[in-house]
Amino acid sequence: MNKKRSPLGKGLHALIPAHAQKQQQAGARVVRCPIGDIVPNSRQPRQSFDTDKLKQLADSVRSQGVLQPLLVRSTKDGKYQIIAGERRWRAAKMAGLQFVPVIVKDLSDAASVEVALIENIQREDLNPLEEAEAYRQLIEEHRLTQAKVAERVGKSRSHVTNLLRLLNLPPAVKKALLEGKLTMGHARALLAISDPNRQKAMADMIVARALSVRQVEQLAAGKKVTQKGASTGRSRKLTANEAALVESLQRSLGTKVELKKGRKGGKLVIEYYTLDQLDYVTGKILGR
Repeated sequence: MNKKRSPLGKGLHALIPAHAQKQQQAGARVVRCPIGDIVPNSRQPRQSFDTDKLKQLADSVRSQGVLQPLLVRSTKDGKYQIIAGERRWRAAKMAGLQFVPVIVKDLSDAASVEVALIENIQREDLNPLEEAEAYRQLIEEHRLTQAKVAERVGKSRSHVTNLLRLLNLPPAVKKALLEGKLTMGHARALLAISDPNRQKAMADMIVARALSVRQVEQLAAGKKVTQKGASTGRSRKLTANEAALVESLQRSLGTKVELKKGRKGGKLVIEYYTLDQLDYVTGKILGR
């Protein structure tokens, strides 16, 4: 008879043997640990913590205590490294607690990364870029395929593939995504642009003008966009060649371009939203 496998994507319990689960349920492995003996894991998926939310959690911890134990593993120097629960640990430190409940597990590097990733995904705590970096780590350092990663975290392969593409974005764009200034939708729209400088210029514009994902998609495709996000397509007062020129300039410069015709000439208006974007646009025009 074939035995059904219990994928890691179904939860943390899939990484922990049944007998260990029983011990935890009975409280045998839950211990009070001095908070000073606990150290964070530099390889954990989550890289950013919302200060306001952390303060709210600290207030709760101060009055109620840490209700869910941290999952840790012992280190060679007698400390305990966090596998899951760094946010609770940070809140406990902020609240001034001296001890926190922990469950000590003997997990390998690979297993600890998977546990941390799964816990954060289940809590929906990870930023898309953090999740992508965790997938990269599982693939490169633990020799897992994209399909195997998807199976273990309970996601589709296309989800894993799409997130991994975010790692190809320029550092400045990834920083904006990590800080929550850009959404996953914005980032995916930017991936349609091959030039890293244009991607950065477009990201600056998204932040400066609070552009929607639809607006970014239109700009990436070289279409003229109104403030409300509706594509105006070809200007009524422009010829077909002039409208095509405007779209070509927008694609090349990564910003809004307007051609305003008058009786004797006209104006070509190129918008910019940061000094970096201005430098990029002028560099393109001057060919430097």
